[in-house]
Amino acid sequence: MDAYGRRSAGAGGAEWRRPVLGVDIGGVVIQRTGDEGDTSFFGETPMLTPAVPGAFDALAGLARDEFRDRVHLVSKAKLATVDRTLRWLDLHDFTERTGIPVDRLHFVPERADKAPVCARLGVTHFVDDRIDVLRHLGDVPYRYLFTGGGGTEDPAAIPEWARQAAAWTELAEVIRLSVRATRGGG
Repeated sequence: MDAYGRRSAGAGGAEWRRPVLGVDIGGVVIQRTGDEGDTSFFGETPMLTPAVPGAFDALAGLARDEFRDRVHLVSKAKLATVDRTLRWLDLHDFTERTGIPVDRLHFVPERADKAPVCARLGVTHFVDDRIDVLRHLGDVPYRYLFTGGGGTEDPAAIPEWARQAAAWTELAEVIRLSVRATRGGG
């Protein structure tokens, strides 16, 4: 096993990687309530935007158990939105409630820029509310389309490789099962 938790499964076997979870913020952690932009943060009361139901509890469990210290938030945001997002997360006690520290937040200027960040972090599982983002993450083995935060993806346009979930309780269980499967049931 190397420093990244990788080991060979033997001749002809797949390489195992320590699971790393990447999660978008708008529409996945923060409810998407507006019709414009990525979140309702662009309205007059951005700090009143609610969290997606169950997101904090699910992320706390995943960060504590299956992923331990390997959960990262990766979000597309311009500078003003980065500041607003950090203030929202602080106001809602995100770090205290989930165990995910602020140094695991990564902001990129464009959606496609999530791919190199995920590669650098070794992300094996990623949750986003936009299929166009998940398409850029071809090196991430497990990609989840979250539709419970107010996203508007057409169900008929969802590829087979994307697992869809409309609630964090459902999504967390699907993610847990995939982690157990990659460990050979362990």
